[in-house]
Formats: sequence, structure tokens, C-alpha cells
Amino acid sequence: MRYFLDTEFNGFGGDLISLALVPEYGDQDFYVSLPLPDEIHPWVQQNVIPYLRFVPPGIDLQLNREQAAHHLEAYLAHDPDPVIVADWPDDLAYFCHLMVTGPGEKIAISDLRLELINGAGFSSAANSKTPHNALHDARAFKDFCLRSAY
Repeated sequence: MRYFLDTEFNGFGGDLISLALVPEYGDQDFYVSLPLPDEIHPWVQQNVIPYLRFVPPGIDLQLNREQAAHHLEAYLAHDPDPVIVADWPDDLAYFCHLMVTGPGEKIAISDLRLELINGAGFSSAANSKTPHNALHDARAFKDFCLRSAY
């Protein structure tokens, strides 16, 4: 199954702040937020942090990096062939980095495909219910992809 990905991070090359996956079918969304860094980029402080917790009750999980990785592992465990779809390379990079749990160690995901699509015409700021919130942006991205049949 395809999962539509979005992340929020602390400025260019900064720490991962939150990650969301929205499945093509069903309503079992995945969302984690990680502890905030000591110094937050000013743009992120203004545009991301105020909306970080705008998610439905019960879905907001603040976990450390290793806990988040294992939560991701459990979420994808039921799918023998997950496809992670993103419109921005950094989203895929942060997703892959989260899968690594230590030197030479990663979460147990047997098969996985990554797909970077051209999201021309998609703007999370214009289409998301809560822009710069990874979960709402991933939902808007899914809607865009399914409408446009990329």
C-alpha cells in the first residue's frame, strides 16, 4: 500500500521535529513528534511549533528518536510491501534516517519502496487544513495525489 509522507524539521538540515504517514486506504494515520531541539530556527518557531499538536486526540505521540523508530516499525509491520510517497527529497531522507536505530542497526522492515513524485501544483500551505503540521500536510498531499492520479 502507498503511504503519503510529510515531515517537519528544524530549518535546512536541522533535527526532525515530526513525521506523518497517511495510508492510501483506511484511516490509520501515523504521527510522531520528537523532543524539540534547544535552539529552534525562527521560521520554524513561528510557522511550525504553534501547530505541532493540532492532531486528533489519541494520535499525538511525543517520543524520543528510538521510540519513534520502533513505533514506525510496528505501524508498517502489517504491510508486506509498503510504498512511501513524498514530494520533497528531505522528507524521504528524514524517514530513512528515522529507520536507523544505531551503528549497523535498523528497524525490521522487510521490503520497502520509496517514491519521490513531482508535486508541481501542490502546496501544503494552500491545501492543508493546518499548514506546517506534518499530519495535516500528509493528508492534503494524499488528497492531491489521489485527485491528480500522479
